[in-house]
Formats: sequence, structure tokens, C-alpha cells
Amino acid sequence: QVQLVEAGGGLVQAGGSLRLSCAASGRTFSTYAMGWFRQAPGKERDFIAGISWSGDNTYYADSVKGRFTISRDNAKNTVYLEMNSLKPEDTAVYYCAAGAIPTRQRHEYDYWGQGTQVTVSS
Repeated sequence: QVQLVEAGGGLVQAGGSLRLSCAASGRTFSTYAMGWFRQAPGKERDFIAGISWSGDNTYYADSVKGRFTISRDNAKNTVYLEMNSLKPEDTAVYYCAAGAIPTRQRHEYDYWGQGTQVTVSS
């Protein structure tokens, strides 16, 4: 069992930056791949970024590639999402998730956080 708690969301102007964190409980965090997803009102929950259990492999959606960076610190049981050059279309609730592989498919993830709101003003 893994419990995930996101933090770091908020209101930021376009062009600004935010750093999200996702703290995990349990001693098995380092065995899970992690993913970040986001969901805007009335839209599907979309894959943003994924990272392997070791941190050696990362994956990004085209919409955020070059602007967002996923990383993890297994000693702290935490995964991060550094978001730069934010745009109004990045506004959404952001979720972290834990699973066996860092897939783009949300149904492959076993555990989810409660989400944190990110709002980018123009």
C-alpha cells in the first residue's frame, strides 16, 4: 500500500514556474515507477511525465517537453515536477501516481494522490 500526497500547487502568472512535490508513505516507494497527470475541467486526465523506479528513465508528453522536469529522491520518498514557462493552458489539477512502469496509460497506475490545483493566469 502506498499513499501519495501532492503539494506545491497555486496561482502563477504565465511564464512563471512552480515545483510540485509528491510525498509517498511506505517503504516500497523506490520499487515503483511514478507518473504525473493533469486534469482540466471537462477534460480527460492526461499523462504529463513519468519516471522509472531508479530515476534513470524519464518520459514526457509533447505538450510539456522542454518545460517540465520530473525527478525523484528515493531517500525522501518524494517525486517532483518542476514546471517552467507556464502557460494558461497548463491550468489543471495535477496528480501523481505510482505503478509498476512509467506508462502513459493511467489505468496502469495502482495508487493516486488527491491532486493539487495549478492555475496559470494570462
